[in-house]
Amino acid sequence: MILSSPIEFQWDKGNIDKNLKGHDVANEEIEEVFFGHRIKVVKDMFHSGKEERYLLIGKTLFDRVLFIVFTLRNNKVRVISASDLNKKEEGLYL
Repeated sequence: MILSSPIEFQWDKGNIDKNLKGHDVANEEIEEVFFGHRIKVVKDMFHSGKEERYLLIGKTLFDRVLFIVFTLRNNKVRVISASDLNKKEEGLYL
């Protein structure tokens, strides 16, 4: 999957700062990952029910590796979840 350029994000009351509270990941860090050089994006085959969801793994500017779940709505990226990459997910990024 190729993201269109420029990438726009949809932050609203349903998802703004949600990952900061739950996983200590700021919205700005999440956005950084989408512009990284070595990102991996795959379709989330298990959770794409009503809308297609995607998994993205990549690094922030400070080399923090994040695991991000997102969807596309109205040509904008809507982040569903973002957290540090865990040991189980590391094999997906290497």
